[in-house]
Amino acid sequence: MNDLRSLPSVDSVLQSSTGVRLVKEYGRSLVVEGLRETLDEIRTSYRQEGKKVPNLDVITSRTERLLQHWTKSTLYPVINATGIIIHTNLGRAPLSESALKSIAKVGGGYSTLEFDMEKGKRGSRLDHASELFTRLFDVDGALVVNNNASAVLLALQTFAKNQEVVIARSQLIEIGGGFRIPDVLTQSGAALVEVGTTNRIHISDYEQAIRDETAAVMRAHRSNFAFVGFTKEPALRDIAEVSHAANLLMIDDLGSGALLDTAPYGLKHEPMVQESLQAGADLVCFSGDKLLGGPQAGIILGRHDLIQEMKNEPLARAIRADKTALAGLSATLLHYLRGEGEEKIPVWQMISADRASLHERAKDWQKKLGKGTILETLSKVGGGSLPGETLPTYGLALEMEHPQSYLKALREADVPVVARVEDERVILDPRTVLPHQDPDLIRILQITGASDERRS
Repeated sequence: MNDLRSLPSVDSVLQSSTGVRLVKEYGRSLVVEGLRETLDEIRTSYRQEGKKVPNLDVITSRTERLLQHWTKSTLYPVINATGIIIHTNLGRAPLSESALKSIAKVGGGYSTLEFDMEKGKRGSRLDHASELFTRLFDVDGALVVNNNASAVLLALQTFAKNQEVVIARSQLIEIGGGFRIPDVLTQSGAALVEVGTTNRIHISDYEQAIRDETAAVMRAHRSNFAFVGFTKEPALRDIAEVSHAANLLMIDDLGSGALLDTAPYGLKHEPMVQESLQAGADLVCFSGDKLLGGPQAGIILGRHDLIQEMKNEPLARAIRADKTALAGLSATLLHYLRGEGEEKIPVWQMISADRASLHERAKDWQKKLGKGTILETLSKVGGGSLPGETLPTYGLALEMEHPQSYLKALREADVPVVARVEDERVILDPRTVLPHQDPDLIRILQITGASDERRS
């Protein structure tokens, strides 16, 4: 009888062999919820569209697909073949092998997060990565929080709440996710005092803006756009001297956190953390997951007394870094301390990759795929670092009838691949594909339609 009375009950489905298996895999309560939703949909479609009532196998199959959809993680690995090294949408900096091992060890059990093993009593999570920073930069103090926006907010709230902060108009920037310097200043309780014009700022602008209500002078590095043309800005050292002459703090928001010089790789010089400290900044704030090449974190370096005051601010607890971030950051810093940053940190491996090795990998892809053209193209640093700067590379170009459809197919593969289209060709850049991902990349290219490449 093909009507709703033939539908099995939830209990009878649960007692079937497939139902027992689903309960074992997903848990009884979730399976019951899935079954009820599946049966409700069948009843609705039967009444509205007169569809045939499905049998038990179809019901359990539909329920299983629903359960798979509900339990599928939305955060999973992808192959980045775009050529954008610090890709904000794809998780920014990939971590080094040592950083990953450290995270697994600390996250997989108990740790010394807030325990002093020597004294046998409570310690502080703030000491772990901080000690490495002070050794790296010969600086008095360091503090790690959950991201750079938090670092800037904490510094301003601690030292400039209900007071004024002087900053150049050219530095009232917005970065990804709607993070705006003026909004952070407002949130901290500090009053914004803009100086100079959009394109030209003189040291006298800072001097004239300082008054009794001023607590600090701030510089925000434009890490995501270029400042060119008829422009002028004072050097950081000059801004620091003016600040100190008035007994004010000089806060430098560097953003990208470069610890190595980018110029030797054919890129524009990115301001480095050590340069800001040497120029006289009292506090330097930067990210852990951009050019530093570690996990998401916000780092503040500066005088010991200033760092201690921030540690005592109630906000510091709300924005503190967790144990896995501290473990990954510490392991990343050890690479710099050992002088092996370029060799061990993926971001710097990609930046320093020579054209010959990139050409060889692209050729290897072409040979194994049996399709495509080797193309001279450009990689980008990306991720709010070195705006407009590119690195010469070689990519594998595939001429597809429908390139956007092919990109979608790549994204839907069991190991998703994210690539780009250039001149109606799909471009795959080896600079940002981790070497161990090559076999998966070739396999995905072979099964997603690369054989339908349009021949010129």
